[in-house]
Amino acid sequence: MTAPVNPVLREMRWWDIDPVLELERDLFPEDAWSRGMFWSELAHSRGPEATRRYVVAEEGERIVGYAGLAAAGELADVQTIAVARDHWGTGLGATLLTELLRAATAFECAEVMLECRIDNLRAQKLYERFGFEAIGFRRGYYQPGNVDALVMRLTTAPDSDSAAGSPSVRGTEING
Repeated sequence: MTAPVNPVLREMRWWDIDPVLELERDLFPEDAWSRGMFWSELAHSRGPEATRRYVVAEEGERIVGYAGLAAAGELADVQTIAVARDHWGTGLGATLLTELLRAATAFECAEVMLECRIDNLRAQKLYERFGFEAIGFRRGYYQPGNVDALVMRLTTAPDSDSAAGSPSVRGTEING
């Protein structure tokens, strides 16, 4: 029996879109992002004017998670975080969120916002552990299921040391 390989985070590239879409459709069948949405996000993640940070978590040659953040001025928005079902309970969701918060700090953002499905309690617990607070709702945000979103905000992105020290979350799969 071979020892498990720990996932490695790296920048998401265009050739990752197909495996990310497979994971996206498995985790979020009703409101999965399209190929075009990922292409558009990645188009804003390169160069000196980049406003996005997208990463994948790779185990061997398999993508087992991904996450993305958009920045505009002093505000960042967690666009998506997803973890393969067989990696729930490993802390990978917390690792991905930590990377997004590092990116928010690099973008010099004072606040980080996100939307989370109202029925995704695991994700809400993850965000609360990192200091996010619920500030409102978006009715019918997730379509076509007409599921409400909880809007959460982190008023000051933690530095990488405090984010890395946050407790890991069990069973995380998020799409914001």
